[in-house]
Amino acid sequence: MALDKPYLDVPGTTIFDADQSRKGYWLNQFCMSLMKAENRARFKANERAYLDEWAMTEEQKQAVLARDLNRCIGLGGNIYFLAKIGATDGKSFQQMAGSMTGMTEDEYRAMMVSGGRSVQGNRYVGEDGDAQAHRQPQGAAGVGAGVAHSSKGA
Repeated sequence: MALDKPYLDVPGTTIFDADQSRKGYWLNQFCMSLMKAENRARFKANERAYLDEWAMTEEQKQAVLARDLNRCIGLGGNIYFLAKIGATDGKSFQQMAGSMTGMTEDEYRAMMVSGGRSVQGNRYVGEDGDAQAHRQPQGAAGVGAGVAHSSKGA
């Protein structure tokens, strides 16, 4: 019997549940391997070769290589594990989160300091809030930057 998942209707949000955990197991294991300095060095020396040591899907590997964190999340990545990729690249969590919204770091910081996105229009898919798919990416970093965003339920 499939579980009812009403949370799949939250715009711009992928909930990390048991299904996502299973889908992203090897992606997340790869990320956790980056906690060791020798693994970070091996990954930075030849990213593709290091990724090929992991039983990840080709789509997961391509998402990592592109640093498309939204796609990684859609493919089962957990943001707390994916943060290891950002740290390996010398990026702060704030920089990573900004890139995931299509905003510059300054735009993202300003949005969060002013209270974040409004819940108005962002409660269900199909409303007209700023987290809806047709409003993504936001900010100057996303304009023409080719920022990819995964769709709901990916």
